[in-house]
Amino acid sequence: MTEQNLIRESDKMRVRKKKRILPQPDIKVVPSNSLRNVWIVLASLLAITIFSFTRFEFGTIDWPIAIRDTFYNLAIIFTEAGFSSINLPDALYQVLITMAMTFLTTFFSAILSVFLGLLAARNLTNERVSNVVKGFVAFIRSVPTVLWVLIFAIVAGLGSIAAIIGMSFHSVGYLTKMFSESFEEMDQGVIEALQATGASWWEVVFQGVLPTTIRSLVAWIFMRFEINYIVALGMGAAAGAGGIGFNLFMSGNFYYNMREVGAITYLILASVLLIELISIQIKKSFQTK
Repeated sequence: MTEQNLIRESDKMRVRKKKRILPQPDIKVVPSNSLRNVWIVLASLLAITIFSFTRFEFGTIDWPIAIRDTFYNLAIIFTEAGFSSINLPDALYQVLITMAMTFLTTFFSAILSVFLGLLAARNLTNERVSNVVKGFVAFIRSVPTVLWVLIFAIVAGLGSIAAIIGMSFHSVGYLTKMFSESFEEMDQGVIEALQATGASWWEVVFQGVLPTTIRSLVAWIFMRFEINYIVALGMGAAAGAGGIGFNLFMSGNFYYNMREVGAITYLILASVLLIELISIQIKKSFQTK
């Protein structure tokens, strides 16, 4: 083959390649309405925050002295921590009381939320029942935990009972929503396969739904356990339920003992880290199954 023929063949190959390559359409980025709404909400919150600070009546606060004293107190809290009105064994016992309230709250709310979550899942019940249950738990979540505690304190009196019932009530509203979404996101083929074999509703739940979503349920339960522990610290003071939160409230607001506030704060941080480590290990044990 001569050199001219080679050039002609190469030109033909180039023409064929050009014909195969289709022109790419221009990609246009359309601004999303949801992103615009997010920026509108953020801008509105920023404007409201600035306006609120301008309307505060600070009185005759000497800001240089206030800032200096704030950093001085923080230095005492984190560098000179120590117990005075209580000792370390008593503080650990109060931590156990807070842990017990947290465990009971999470235990009762998790059991009740499993059944409510099954009723709220659209793939397990009909739409009417799902909407009723979701509306009910949405109303529960809309009321702050402290209000539920105070409501039950009127009936049961101030103490651990009102705190546990009030926290459980609010925790049910949270876990029911999370559990129902986990049930709705599972593979529908598992449910259809069990129904095709003649399995009843309860058999579908215990042999298909719960084993499939157990990892997600455990993750949500431990996340709520950590939230309930922080809530129990506040409710120990608000409802008179005791626990380490009550000691922290007394040390900071009545005794003005910044050193003890620091010691209790370190103890709370250590207990939170312990809860996190335990939850990680339990989650890993479920992931290996």
